[in-house]
Amino acid sequence: MLENKNIKNRDDIKLSIITVSLNSANTIEKTIQSIISQDYTNVEYIVIDGDSKDGTIDIVKKYSNYVTYYSSEKDKGIYDAMNKGINVATGDIVGILNSDDFYPNSFILSNVIKTFKKYQCDAVYGDLVYVKADDITKIKRYWKAGEYNTKKIKNGWMLPHPTFFVKREIYKKHGLYDTELKSAADYKMILNLIYKQNIIVYYIPMILVNMRLGGESNRSLLNRIRANKEDSLAWTKNQLNKPLFIRFKKPLQKLKQFFLKPKL
Repeated sequence: MLENKNIKNRDDIKLSIITVSLNSANTIEKTIQSIISQDYTNVEYIVIDGDSKDGTIDIVKKYSNYVTYYSSEKDKGIYDAMNKGINVATGDIVGILNSDDFYPNSFILSNVIKTFKKYQCDAVYGDLVYVKADDITKIKRYWKAGEYNTKKIKNGWMLPHPTFFVKREIYKKHGLYDTELKSAADYKMILNLIYKQNIIVYYIPMILVNMRLGGESNRSLLNRIRANKEDSLAWTKNQLNKPLFIRFKKPLQKLKQFFLKPKL
C-alpha cells in the first residue's frame, strides 16, 4: 500500500494526465489546449509519442512549459505507450486522454478531484460523446455510461475508457495494460479492476470527454472483427467465467449510442 491512502483530507492531490500519440499533428494541439485550460492546476502532464514523423513533436515542444514529461520513440502499440506513461507518472490519480480526444470544458478535472474527495473511491468515470473528425462541433454518438453493476457488465456493458480516472496505487497493485491485446486491453483492464477486483468506482453523470470518430478498432470491418474476438478473450485472460454470447452482447450495447441525445 502507498502512504497517501486518505485522499479526502488532502488539498494537494496530484493528477497525472497521459496523452499517447502517433502522427497526431492534426489533433494533438486541441488535446493539449483542453488540458492546460483546466481550472485544476495540480496536474502532471505526460506525453508518450510513438516516433511521429508529421510535426507532432513540434507541436508538443510548442507547449513545453506545460508538459512535465515527454518521450518519442517506437513502441509496441497504444497500450505499451499507456504503460510507459503510467510507469513515469507520480500523481495520486491517473487519467489517459489520447491525442484524438479533448475535454469539453475547463472544469472536468476539478469535478473529478471533488468526486474522489467526496466519495473516497478508487476510480471514477463519466459519459463521452463522439464528434466528427473534421468538425468537432458535430456530435455523432452519445455514450451515456450510467452507473455500474455486475448484471450490466455480464450483458456487455463497458464504461468509456477515456473518461476513466484511477488511483495510481491501483495500477501498481493490479498491473498494467496487456500489450498482447491490440484493441481490448482497456476492456480487460476494466473487467479486472471493477468486476474481478471490485474496486470502489463512482459514476459522474456528465460528459467528461469528446472523442473524434475513427478509432483503431472501428477503421475497418477486419479491425471490428478482431476487436470483437479480443473482447471475448479479455474474459478468458482475466480467468473469469465468460457470459454466454458476450461477443454479440457487447457490440449490441453500442446501438443506443446512435439514438441518445445529450443535454448540452
